[in-house]
Amino acid sequence: MIKLRGIAKSFDHLQVLRGIDLDIEAGQVVSIVGPSGAGKTTLLQIMGTLDRPDAGSIEIAGTDVSVMGQNKLAGFRNRQIGFVFQFHQLLPEFTALENVMIPAFIAGKTRKEARGHAEELLAFMGLSERADHKPNELSGGEKQRVAVARALINRPAVVMADEPSGSLDSHNKEELHRLFFDLRDRFGQTFVIVTHDERLAELCDRTIHMQDGMIADTAPHL
Repeated sequence: MIKLRGIAKSFDHLQVLRGIDLDIEAGQVVSIVGPSGAGKTTLLQIMGTLDRPDAGSIEIAGTDVSVMGQNKLAGFRNRQIGFVFQFHQLLPEFTALENVMIPAFIAGKTRKEARGHAEELLAFMGLSERADHKPNELSGGEKQRVAVARALINRPAVVMADEPSGSLDSHNKEELHRLFFDLRDRFGQTFVIVTHDERLAELCDRTIHMQDGMIADTAPHL
């Protein structure tokens, strides 16, 4: 599903990634852990095509994205990659349903098609009755579930999540963590999750440990 070879990245004179080689299989829920400054978020941004490496190649779902121009890459990202951030990044002027539908509109889907799939996803999240509420009327856990639905609206091959439960209380963290695995089982997406949450990392199919811009070890969970 994801193949990285020789990924290197520097900011000014600071080398953040030092030749990363990594393979992630389809349908896996993978966590990336490590101390602050290890390069986790930079690796996720490059893997998600939000940033380009200084060197190396990236293949996602059989496509070499390293050679794509910006416009083609943006289209690929919209169709094939979903994103979940720590602070949900919902647009405050739109309802939950409208927030979920926006990436579908960008992908050129009809309003009927976008609305139907968005309603299906919100129902799966247990949010049907909150669909017409704006973000300031939702709890923190509800906002993050809306963000997950938005990430899934175009049926992407992979979902990238950066500290997705970092702003949630313990109850909502547990609900969100279970949701990732329920979604993988139902829709077949691959999840790559940067996290400091040891409980979430232990639940994942595989954990990648980073240290000083390199992969220290990667181990499947039995």
